[in-house]
Amino acid sequence: MAYIYESYDVVVVGAGHAGCEAALASARLGLNTIVFTISMDSVALMPCNPNVGGSSKGHLVREIDALGGEMGKNIDKTYIQSKMLNESKGPAVHSLRAQADKMEYSRTMRGVLESTDNLTLKQGEVVEILSEDGKVTGVKTYSGAIYPCKAVVLCTGTYLKARCIYGDVSNYTGPNGLSAANYLTESLKNLGIEMFRFKTGTPARIDKRSIDFSKMIEQKGDDKIVPFSFTNTAEDIQKEQISCWLTYTNEQTHEIIRENLDRSPIYSGAIEGTGPRYCPSIEDKVVRFADKERHQVFIEPEGNYTNEMYIGGMSSSLPEDVQYKMYRSVAGLENAKIVRNAYAIEYDCINPMQLKSTLEFKNVKGLFSGGQFNGSSGYEEAAAQGLIAGINAALKVLNREQVVIDRSSAYIGVLIDDLVTKGTREPYRMMTSRAEYRLILRQDNADSRLTKIGYSIGLISEERYQNLLNKEKMIQDEILRLENTNIGATKDVQEILDKNNSTLLKSGTTLAELVRRPELSYEIVKGIDKKRVDLPDDVKEQVNINIKYDGYIKRQLKQVEQFKKLENKLIPSDIDYNNINSLRNEAKQKLVSVKPLSVGQASRISGVSPADISVLLVYLEQLRRS
Repeated sequence: MAYIYESYDVVVVGAGHAGCEAALASARLGLNTIVFTISMDSVALMPCNPNVGGSSKGHLVREIDALGGEMGKNIDKTYIQSKMLNESKGPAVHSLRAQADKMEYSRTMRGVLESTDNLTLKQGEVVEILSEDGKVTGVKTYSGAIYPCKAVVLCTGTYLKARCIYGDVSNYTGPNGLSAANYLTESLKNLGIEMFRFKTGTPARIDKRSIDFSKMIEQKGDDKIVPFSFTNTAEDIQKEQISCWLTYTNEQTHEIIRENLDRSPIYSGAIEGTGPRYCPSIEDKVVRFADKERHQVFIEPEGNYTNEMYIGGMSSSLPEDVQYKMYRSVAGLENAKIVRNAYAIEYDCINPMQLKSTLEFKNVKGLFSGGQFNGSSGYEEAAAQGLIAGINAALKVLNREQVVIDRSSAYIGVLIDDLVTKGTREPYRMMTSRAEYRLILRQDNADSRLTKIGYSIGLISEERYQNLLNKEKMIQDEILRLENTNIGATKDVQEILDKNNSTLLKSGTTLAELVRRPELSYEIVKGIDKKRVDLPDDVKEQVNINIKYDGYIKRQLKQVEQFKKLENKLIPSDIDYNNINSLRNEAKQKLVSVKPLSVGQASRISGVSPADISVLLVYLEQLRRS
């Protein structure tokens, strides 16, 4: 029997949000790349919530864009509603969120892949990773075809040995009824890779015509759109938006759920996988928050050309008959017709502590991993990891230095560092609280933080890089001008201060000092700024934030300096921790297991104490001197 042999530089397994970013990064860096998908219908699929961004996730999308990734551009093309969250709070937690036309999102991203040079998109199931002497040599598909390659990126999402469950119904399929990938797990175990079993879930989809929106609260998008991609302006993507709707569960809903908990596979023991703590099912919410009289339910359209509505906040694995009772007890859903039942999905993923900070497996050279397969949850977390895994797979093949983004530089750095250093025993979700330096890791300055890195890698064009430098110059020049523009206690000035409940001036001050006042802003003082020229919106935003939070930002930058000192103390790859006599046994075991790159990373390993770090520092200094 004749088999196909087709060589590539990089093979990407899976074409979800991680796989798309990995494949595009590799191909754009000039490498001959093939991406395999179980089904061509699953490219950039949104099997759960039809949106991109949200609290902390919006940061990730803008960072992906700043590095040269595609997610931000794609959602800007296909959004149907856009909203900036947390605007009543400080800029560190402002997060952009956009509702997507999910079919259009998938179709548009597929179009980008299909039109990218060096990139082949193929439907097929990869069943085996081929290797020799601990190094990847290729992949084998279910048909028996062999694809020799120099690096493989695993982005299998929730498809490995996937099982969809609600009530007594159990189907061995991937999300949305697509085929599961049932063979690759064994190949990975044969390579010595430790596997976990995780679970996530999705709510029902309901026919829009069966919903009474008069009993719900309308949720409109923002009048002025903020794009996800730094390559777009608001004017580029402004369009008419579709409304979402808010309603609530009630005591009757909760009673229906409580009466049927014994029929929920989560509580009956039928589900083995560990579920996400921060995106619980409605059953979990009712049990864990028994004191709550109601929970929010968001009714969100799945697109412009479908009647399917996503029931956000009510994911479930209860039986079909209970789902009908439960949903119909909610105001506005009394006559709800279910188009797709809610379900839980179990799948195989890895212990991410087997990965380096580059997302390459420690024990299998040339094998990289990104996305939900690494134990995370969410499209944005997946895309961020896929991008880094794809970049580093390509750089390895090109014999170039690989990229590690540390946690003081980006939310992407926090995400990857948490996974590879601390590990996770449940689907990991990004949150602003996980980032120690969140005041300087804002979504609005992601381009200033990361575009230079994207440019040095080769994913950002010269034109875009120069545009960033021009923007940064505009920001600095304007801040300098405001710091050096003196304002007297004139009638115009006092009127603006009085109008905004700000203390009147007794003597002169600078415009920058006025902007620093909590009740004022760069925009408010515009009327008394005679020499102001009109600047782009994103420049004005940066000027306002940098002046207003100047003291806090400087303090955080000093903290980052201290952090960098430990990050820059690199640990030799051949170090033998068992030779460091004063280290506790637990610390030795953890350090041997994680193999940290730096003292900074070592200090974040659970089970390694500050005393152990002091011992390690002394030992490294002795090594250096000898």
